[in-house]
Amino acid sequence: MPAEITPFPGNDFSELDNAKVSATHWKIMFISGMGFFTDAYDLFIIGVVMALLRDLWKVGKLEEGLVESTALLASAFGALLFGRIADMLGRKRIYGVEVLVLALGAIACAFSPGIWWLIGFRFILGVGIGGDYPVSATIMAEYAGKASRGMLVTLVFAMQAAGLILGPLFASALLSTSLSHDIIWRVLVGFGAVPALAVYWARRHLKETPRYLAAAGMEEDGSGNLTNAAHWDKDKHSVSFWDGFHRLVNNNRLLSLLIGTSAAWFLMDAAYYGNTVSSPLVLSALGGTHTLLQKTLTQLGVFVIFAAPGYALSAFLMDRLGRKAIQVLGFGMMTVTFSLLAFIPNLQQSVTPFLLIYGLSFFFTEFGPNSTTFVYPSEIFPVRVRTTGHGIAAAMGKLGGFLGVFLFPPLMHWKGLFAAESAAAVASLLGMFVTIALLPETKGRSLEEIEAAAAQFHRHLAA
Repeated sequence: MPAEITPFPGNDFSELDNAKVSATHWKIMFISGMGFFTDAYDLFIIGVVMALLRDLWKVGKLEEGLVESTALLASAFGALLFGRIADMLGRKRIYGVEVLVLALGAIACAFSPGIWWLIGFRFILGVGIGGDYPVSATIMAEYAGKASRGMLVTLVFAMQAAGLILGPLFASALLSTSLSHDIIWRVLVGFGAVPALAVYWARRHLKETPRYLAAAGMEEDGSGNLTNAAHWDKDKHSVSFWDGFHRLVNNNRLLSLLIGTSAAWFLMDAAYYGNTVSSPLVLSALGGTHTLLQKTLTQLGVFVIFAAPGYALSAFLMDRLGRKAIQVLGFGMMTVTFSLLAFIPNLQQSVTPFLLIYGLSFFFTEFGPNSTTFVYPSEIFPVRVRTTGHGIAAAMGKLGGFLGVFLFPPLMHWKGLFAAESAAAVASLLGMFVTIALLPETKGRSLEEIEAAAAQFHRHLAA
């Protein structure tokens, strides 16, 4: 590990906190971000896959909803499981396992002989995706300096932008060939294993974070093996599976933060995933006889023009404006754009205004809560329950995403854009209120300063 991010002995992390962004930071950001590249790629590509499978396998509405939403439900389980294990055993002991599960799920999906097999294999895929959230975010946060932590953690998540762009590019390229649709959909889902496997080895050989070693009373030798330090105390360093959950709910301040991060993420994903996974359905509201290839290219344009710049601006401003300001602004503008889509009469008959407003909803989602809900839990929980807390918040987000994906098509079929986008607007408005009421600002503060503030608040309440 380069000297510029090597902490002083003991619990003094000032060298880590004051370090400028180094090559090692960029390496950690890249290998952490590839899981989110795959997450976004899969998020987009399943909509195209289902457009192909509807005719190939005569898929019913229930099966279609389960294919598009099962991975989200499974990722909630994965986030809880991997999040807790990473606090119990260490980040490095579990890191890489989640992308291996993800890759195996993607490969299995490609060989599915029928719709229920595909649903089952997407559950495995989802467990891997969910497990990546708490571990990758925490590792990046625990290595980053306090002046650049928000940017680096955001960039890990912003790798989604590459997945959102490559997905429609790859799909468009395959759809423009003479390959059969049965081959195309299998190649599309199977490709999700490639970026995951590409970083597996690097993840397995990443050093344990100094903050975890200090908090867990462990040491790491030159071969990367973790052992209990001389001062290790069994009573102090609990490894009970349920202990981490108890610590979070028994502390009023931590419980408040857990509710705030979880509720904001739930509401954001409910609005966002419904619009994203069902984007072919949303774009079909424009009418006309557009082919699947034309709709896919339209989505590509929306992602390139609106979504990718949203991620970039969020990373640039995360340590300048702060997490809370960005999340409140993002939720507020999501409320506005979704409301415009819902309430402007016959908006879908005007292609340019429709695509502009729809695109702006993506921009402010990526700029705002889609980034900040990932950053917040990596900072505001103590180190011994950090991945546990992040896993709970991520799991609630994925449950919101499951709900959004499952309900969005019925709402569209019921009352069209009015019903679907009104629901998204209400969720966004609630997310803004949750942020204002329950979440603090964390920019420019070390992880230890944030932890001390939570502890002081709890002692004040107890007194």
